[in-house]
Amino acid sequence: MPFKISFKKLFFRLMCLGLLCGLAGGGAVAMLFYWASRDLPNIARIAGYDPPQTTTVLARDGSTLGVFSHENRRIIGLGDMSRYLPMAFLAAEDASFYRHFGIDPMAIARAAYVNMRTGTTSQGGSTITQQTIKQLLLSSERSFVRKMKEAILAVELEKHLPKDEILTIYLNQVFLGEHAYGVEAAARTYFGKHAADITLAESAVMAGLPQAPSSYNPFRHPQEAKNRQMYVLGRLRDLKWISQQEYEQAAAEPLVYWSMPDGQDGAALWYLEEVRRLLIEFFTERNLQALGVDTRKYGEDYVYEAGLTVRTAMDPTHQEAAGQALRQGLEELDKRQGWRGPLQHLNADMQRDFLNKATFAPLDLSGRGKVTALVTAVGAREASVALGRGYTGVIPVANMSWARKPNPRIAAANAPSIKDARLVLTPGDVILVSAADRTVTTSDAKNKKIQQTIPFDANEVQKDTPIPLLLQQAPAVQGALASLEPQSGDVVALIGGYNFGDSHFNRATQARRQPGSSFKPVVYSTALDLGFTPSSTLLDAPFVYVNPYTNEVWRPSNYEHDYKGELPLSRALALSRNTCTVRVAQQIGIANVIQRAKSLGLEPHFPQELAVSLGAVALSPLNLTQAYAAFANQGLGVRPRIITSITDANGRELYRQDVEHWQAVTPQNAYMMSTLLKNAVNAGTGTRARIEGRFIAGKTGTTNEEHDAWFMGFTPYLVTGVYIGYDQLQSLGRLEQGGRTAAPIFRNYRLKVEDMYAPTDFTMPDGIIMAEGFAYRADMPLQGLSSTGGGEDGDASADTSEGGESLMRQIF
Repeated sequence: MPFKISFKKLFFRLMCLGLLCGLAGGGAVAMLFYWASRDLPNIARIAGYDPPQTTTVLARDGSTLGVFSHENRRIIGLGDMSRYLPMAFLAAEDASFYRHFGIDPMAIARAAYVNMRTGTTSQGGSTITQQTIKQLLLSSERSFVRKMKEAILAVELEKHLPKDEILTIYLNQVFLGEHAYGVEAAARTYFGKHAADITLAESAVMAGLPQAPSSYNPFRHPQEAKNRQMYVLGRLRDLKWISQQEYEQAAAEPLVYWSMPDGQDGAALWYLEEVRRLLIEFFTERNLQALGVDTRKYGEDYVYEAGLTVRTAMDPTHQEAAGQALRQGLEELDKRQGWRGPLQHLNADMQRDFLNKATFAPLDLSGRGKVTALVTAVGAREASVALGRGYTGVIPVANMSWARKPNPRIAAANAPSIKDARLVLTPGDVILVSAADRTVTTSDAKNKKIQQTIPFDANEVQKDTPIPLLLQQAPAVQGALASLEPQSGDVVALIGGYNFGDSHFNRATQARRQPGSSFKPVVYSTALDLGFTPSSTLLDAPFVYVNPYTNEVWRPSNYEHDYKGELPLSRALALSRNTCTVRVAQQIGIANVIQRAKSLGLEPHFPQELAVSLGAVALSPLNLTQAYAAFANQGLGVRPRIITSITDANGRELYRQDVEHWQAVTPQNAYMMSTLLKNAVNAGTGTRARIEGRFIAGKTGTTNEEHDAWFMGFTPYLVTGVYIGYDQLQSLGRLEQGGRTAAPIFRNYRLKVEDMYAPTDFTMPDGIIMAEGFAYRADMPLQGLSSTGGGEDGDASADTSEGGESLMRQIF
């Protein structure tokens, strides 16, 4: 009996103790939840979901030029996704998403049981709502308090947002590896397609990534990615969201991993960088406020995170052709300047190390690619080189004949060719080489020998056969090319230098250099409106000017330091005679010349000095190209268009540059200038720019001591400017003038794009009469007419001189 009473008391006491513990535990949990809920982040931040998005830059044809992003993300809705994508993510991450209230107690209990049984923390039990909270509002800290906050906020979020909206946010926010955030970026990254086109099999691969994006990365771990895919497909089948047949078909579907290109490489990078620079300059805090954009970001942060769509005027065909032409021209000029020596010279130990680290493959030489090589032996007739991995090459002395010692005082044409390879290379030199084309002699049906050039083919390379090579070097000289359509102002090509990887400085827009004689059309355009005609007689003779304020004496001379006496204006311009130009500028007044320059759109401050008439003011190549557009388009000046429009992530247009014209000169003046400048190409200093069947007008320019060379050429449909020069002033070499150095680059570029346009000539306006091939205003007397036909002057027709391309530096 006493035992029975004792048991009841013990049981009662235990019950009381358990109740007290339960109340205390519940109270503690309640207090903990209360404490955790006091400093919760505001879920309104999720309701106003606005994550960093990728800005996309488009070329004129709609192709992607490039992207800017801090996080590679593209926001899309559920309707823009394959129906399998949300289904696969739900199966892998939260099958009861549409049934729970933000947290899933059953999933939490199941995860706790698995973790206790296995002794790991492999199961998390977090719902998609909880994961969204964690990604957007909380840290990744592993703690009970953080999990409590996550659960509280998840329940709260489900009260404020519909399930579909939460799922959409999650699918756009989740990190899926390879710098891809969200399913659209991941679909482009892993499968080279949009999320709307993803298959069931591909959806299962992507849905398997959130747990461990690096471990399941299909590029690096394809088998692990496949195993994870099968898990997701199995979940879909077990949930009866797909049939057994769909499961089997998806499991058997081959997986092809590749990334959608994010833009264009090579020459296109110059244009993309210019767009980036302009966008950052445009989206200042003040401009964004004026546009009514509610954001705390501006400048680079806004550009990289706003998800803009930027449309440009760049034409990929033009850009690629311009890049190739400029690179070829700079390489040819660099070889005319001579051999600067090997990249380095290695001792025996360093040579072994060099070859051990070499990763050469024959494909590296495809497309005129250049690779480094180690010189192993040199004889009089050739040099042998090692390329690495057992491959060798040979450079015949004929393929290094250009490699003389540099001497800017000697023209390349007068310099002797290299006849002995030992004068150029020694064993241990590290040099740059490219593959040489093969020349094969065959016979035609009449047994006549025909030589054929066969391009290098990497598939024919054998390790036991040396590859014929050319000695190369990276040019030290730089240049720029700008090309725009005068009707619209579209800048279809913009090249800022030899190699974008070496320097992002865009010489087409950021460099300022004196244009030399390519400025002279501004002077002659002014003169034609002030009583001069193509047949007006000009004096080519010594000229002396004394500055009345400083008594400084200026004696401009012609390039050859000779004089031709009296010349018609048309001939003086075609031969680019300096003294004629200065006399014209003095007679019409330099103030009028400057006014004309401003009317054409030239931007710099012009001093009121006669030296301006010979180009003694620094301009950018794009700005000078813009000025010539008025001569090409019936006197209409045009504002260059690089960026044509900008829309934000919601499709709202933030900026549009419409075509902007003004009447810079009269149509009659423009037509007269076009005929004069056609003569400069056909019978003057610009003959190397001629293209058969095309009506090319243009003007060469060379500055003092051949520091800079220019060619500005145009047709009614396209205006192109080419500039060549060192970043730090030095001579390009004897006789390296605009006609020899810049004009061939213009021609090589234009040959590749001319077929995009009809071969139209300039339109003659009313009020013009033609005489001896030149245009005259009908109200002006035809004075002093004489033959100005091309070719009778040997210097001009041979293009050995630019006649008056010298530039006198401003000295007062």
